[in-house]
Amino acid sequence: MDSTQAVATGRYFPDHGDLRYRVRRYELTLDYRPETDRLAGSAGIEALAAQGTDRLREFALDLADFRIGRVLVDGRPAHHTHRGGRLRIRPAEPPAAGAAFTVEVRWSGRPKPVRSPWGGIGWTETTHGALVASQPVGAPSWFPCNDRPSDKASYLISLTVPSACTVVLGGRLLARTAHASTTTWVYEQPAPTPAYLVGLSIGSYREVRLDDPQSGAVPQLGYVPARLVPRFEADFGRQPRMMRLFQELFGRYPFGEYTVVVADEDLDVPVEAQGLSSFGANHLDGQRGWERLVAHELAHQWFGNSVTVADWQHIWLNEGFAKYAEWLWSEHSGGPAAHTLAAAAHRRLAALPPDLRLADPGRRQMFDDRVYERGGLTMHALRCTLGDETFFGLLRDWTTVHRHSTVTTADFTAAATRHAGRPLDAFFAAWLTEPALPPLPAGAESGGV
Repeated sequence: MDSTQAVATGRYFPDHGDLRYRVRRYELTLDYRPETDRLAGSAGIEALAAQGTDRLREFALDLADFRIGRVLVDGRPAHHTHRGGRLRIRPAEPPAAGAAFTVEVRWSGRPKPVRSPWGGIGWTETTHGALVASQPVGAPSWFPCNDRPSDKASYLISLTVPSACTVVLGGRLLARTAHASTTTWVYEQPAPTPAYLVGLSIGSYREVRLDDPQSGAVPQLGYVPARLVPRFEADFGRQPRMMRLFQELFGRYPFGEYTVVVADEDLDVPVEAQGLSSFGANHLDGQRGWERLVAHELAHQWFGNSVTVADWQHIWLNEGFAKYAEWLWSEHSGGPAAHTLAAAAHRRLAALPPDLRLADPGRRQMFDDRVYERGGLTMHALRCTLGDETFFGLLRDWTTVHRHSTVTTADFTAAATRHAGRPLDAFFAAWLTEPALPPLPAGAESGGV
């Protein structure tokens, strides 16, 4: 293991990220030509060297197999090497510990998904453009970054594409400028965002407004292939009501807007990004058959996006909370109650091997369905244990105190213990660290919540 890898963060992905610095802002200027699948980019990165070292003599950015043009640190050419998805940089004048510095990188080539145990992730060429879904380590497929979930920065992204294409990014659209045959789209995401949560879609879309612009509600837009607009309006028509409920239960929506993109092709699962969720055409049926996924992805804006796991071993804090949001929406919208759905999930899990530790499932099992379902069950069991007033007070406090920051499982168990006013060690040991599935607390199946 070389010196750069030795300071990389995370047990699940030790070859991603670098703890020797953190990024404050990315400014990306990109040009993409779908007909040739060519991407050219320039990144301006504002960063801070970590405390505790003399000088930052070397650091690394994560970037896939592109041709590197130039690399500057504080405006001066820097020595660099690029292999194995790591752009290793040695500044001519190393920044002092704790000092601010800038990096400029220019790159070009054909973007390709990053290989992972779950197949290719990140930049994916589509029929009419491209789609980016980077969880957990796909961001280097299209821009140089410090690819660790605990490094959150603001973004300004300018992307030029043929004028027939629409560009959708999470954040606020600042400008759209037409040229002879291309259009430049400029988006800003001011909220702290880890690289994997920068979502992008390029395609042929019609804009659909879901919220009432006069209501003062969170702006909610959809970008949908024209042929799918009627189905989208039926399937996502209750999203503004869902937004109101989640703000009541989880606290104020953490971003300035919320956008949904429907790709003109099938996707295995929808994927959340900061202020943006991407669905496949197969997730529309015009009959709200996939509405639980609408709730799941919206809930991630609080749990996973604003409040982000410090490392991937804590992924249940993302997926368990979002799974439970599905059940809460069902309970509040006339569907089966949360305790009914929890009981059914408990029966399913009881029939499966008890070999998963929720608080640290391991890299290969981090997206196992059991992480989602047992995470949702843990939330329901905690609700049964604490009662509604304390439980929902805990969730609102959790999203407020940790807004736009990173968290661990220990942070959540400590918060829950404070709200409970009594020790919860046995409860969390049973649900989070022991592989055997505990019984649901009394009242969970009878409706006595």
